[in-house]
Amino acid sequence: MSQMKHIDNTPSTPGKFKIEKSPYNRLRLQFSLAKLIFWSLVFAGFIFVFFFRSPSSSSHVSSDLFRRSLRTSSYGGPGWEKKIKASAKVSSRNGICVLVTGAAGFVGTHVSAALKRRGDGVLGLDNFNDYYDPSLKRARQELLERSGVYIVEADINDATLLKKLFEIVAFTHVMHLAAQAGVRYAMENPSSYVHSNIAGLVNMLEVCKSVNPQPSIVWASSSSVYGLNTKVPFSERDRTDQPASLYAATKKAGEEIAHTYNHIYGLSITGLRFFTVYGPWGRPDMAYFFFSKDILKGKSIPIFEAANHGTVARDFTYIDDIVKGCLAALDTAKKSTGSGGKKKGPAQLRVFNLGNTSPVPVSDLVSILEKLLKVKAKRLIMKLPRNGDVQFTHANISSAQQELGYKPTTDLQTGLKKFVRWYLSYYGNGKKSAQ
Repeated sequence: MSQMKHIDNTPSTPGKFKIEKSPYNRLRLQFSLAKLIFWSLVFAGFIFVFFFRSPSSSSHVSSDLFRRSLRTSSYGGPGWEKKIKASAKVSSRNGICVLVTGAAGFVGTHVSAALKRRGDGVLGLDNFNDYYDPSLKRARQELLERSGVYIVEADINDATLLKKLFEIVAFTHVMHLAAQAGVRYAMENPSSYVHSNIAGLVNMLEVCKSVNPQPSIVWASSSSVYGLNTKVPFSERDRTDQPASLYAATKKAGEEIAHTYNHIYGLSITGLRFFTVYGPWGRPDMAYFFFSKDILKGKSIPIFEAANHGTVARDFTYIDDIVKGCLAALDTAKKSTGSGGKKKGPAQLRVFNLGNTSPVPVSDLVSILEKLLKVKAKRLIMKLPRNGDVQFTHANISSAQQELGYKPTTDLQTGLKKFVRWYLSYYGNGKKSAQ
């Protein structure tokens, strides 16, 4: 942020300054005070815009976050706290109590529902931003509420609110999934990635390190941290210092930040590198999702090729397999070792790949969708743009298999069949708008 310099018009001539004897000097002082007030108001306005602008759009300033902060600062009263306690109540004998951030997101919804089904206490947190159609997030929220999961609407950077939640509920675990997703959107709104993926993560860790007892933390990193690596499959031991996008850079930064909080404060932290998650209730910005929409509408879909007609492939991982990995990470997470913000001993620090281990060319993905939708796609072959996309992803999951018992079981054909069934049911064969 650039600093604004205030220019003081008060005379600097040595000696006594007797303003009462000079109408001119009195006028200059009044003018100076007016300028001081004016620039103070301008500066205050700048601060307001910077801190309360909507992270989901770089083209306009929204006061929604400010209104939400005012609304949540009262914490909703006894009724609000009662909902939180009911949602976070553990109903199984050995259940855990989990705060799930980004609970109205794709992975967050499925993880929250799975935790609740097995008797764990679950409380959701989400700001319902408009990076993609908020109505889909609201529909997920309704789905979770029917299963007994309450979602607090607030921003992950609201430290006061987070502290209040920990005062109401003694969470044993945090499943931190809140993040600004998407590789290409970073070119339009880079500040949203810093706001959510870095500042939001730090804010969450700051609160977690200070509460007593400290929770164990599992959070979503990304396969994008492997960046421009050419060695496959990607292993957790491979270098991750060549990000190809700002999104990847913020996730890599998150891993380094997690290491710092683990080292200094004794927080037990597990990072999960997701590989191209897909399935019912998915994200509309993902290729399989908007391919389905455009195929049904008869629109052309872009099929990217790398240099020299190279194949672009992804390690597509079905949502149910990802959920199993998330729950296993929570179940095997050891307790944090800090107390009162001070480390008492070494704490667990892990990172795992969660993928399917079977990369599929994007052209094959389209062929499967054509058969399932019973519509021929209009393919538009294009060169892979320089927007952060990489040519391929491929997960080595040996560490997750060994330590989490992680074993993906859903192939792309089966997974897409389940997605298409949901998509046609939810959007009505493309008649309902899929924004």
